[in-house]
Amino acid sequence: MADIDWTTIKQQSLGDFTVAALPPTLSLPALPLAVTQFIEVSNQPDADLRKLAAIIETDSGLTLELLRYVNSTFIGLRNKAKTILQVLSLLGLKQSRMFVITTGMQAAVQSKKSKLINQNCFWNFTLQKALFAREVASLLKTDTELAFSGALLQDFLLPVLTNDLFDHYIKFVQPRERQSIGLCEFEQQELGWDHALAAACLAARWSLPDDIVCCVLFHHQGLKILAHPQLGRSAAAAVALSALLPDQMRQSCQGLEHLLLLQEKWTAFNLQRLAETVDHKHAEIGLGASRNEFPLSRRCKPAFNGTTTAADGLLKAI
Repeated sequence: MADIDWTTIKQQSLGDFTVAALPPTLSLPALPLAVTQFIEVSNQPDADLRKLAAIIETDSGLTLELLRYVNSTFIGLRNKAKTILQVLSLLGLKQSRMFVITTGMQAAVQSKKSKLINQNCFWNFTLQKALFAREVASLLKTDTELAFSGALLQDFLLPVLTNDLFDHYIKFVQPRERQSIGLCEFEQQELGWDHALAAACLAARWSLPDDIVCCVLFHHQGLKILAHPQLGRSAAAAVALSALLPDQMRQSCQGLEHLLLLQEKWTAFNLQRLAETVDHKHAEIGLGASRNEFPLSRRCKPAFNGTTTAADGLLKAI
């Protein structure tokens, strides 16, 4: 696959929409200072690992999370890392940057309360989506770490939005059993924008890498992203497929059904096997999430007979 021009795709897709278009009453999260400084310094062509390690070490929570992550069985190191400098050397700059961004973002959002979302369940489901996206990216032979980070960040703004705009989002949640549209379509009708667009704009304002911004921006494209000339085999596609998984908000009204249809068309994609792999790896990594009480393999068991052909036309790219 040719190199993807993430910057151009981001600019064209965001257009003139900015954070200024969001309601001024929103209490938008702010990245921890250490994360902001890390992003700024790591973007420099001659970024020094010692300086980056010193920045992380100013934030004790970030330091502990990074050490715990790299020493987990999920990473599988033979020798445990004892210092942040060792961690950065082992992970490399790109993976370290992604971890710092996702961990910092999670910390910023978890400090916010939500009237509609249970934070523990929310982050567990988000981690499942991230692990799922990582496995799908491997099948697509694309960037697994970008897929993991992009999926982990895809819904980061939802706890804030559902709290501060409660009167709007309750309209989506209350009649959910009768809801025939997905969350993004509801948001466009109700607010004139959706959480994917809002989150991508905020991520861009924070100077997050363009590829991560695009993963967030396109995460509700569903199966149609597979037909995109540049993104169809990218990490963004893996993130979009992960967004079809069932979650607390039931964002996609036919997400599981579409994944089952994809399984029929793409022989390498086995939903049950992927879900079991996610559950296994979920036990190896926490990233601040609590014990997994809702295994993905259990939630992905089809609750209906047969599959619809409604999405069949979207799968010609496979």
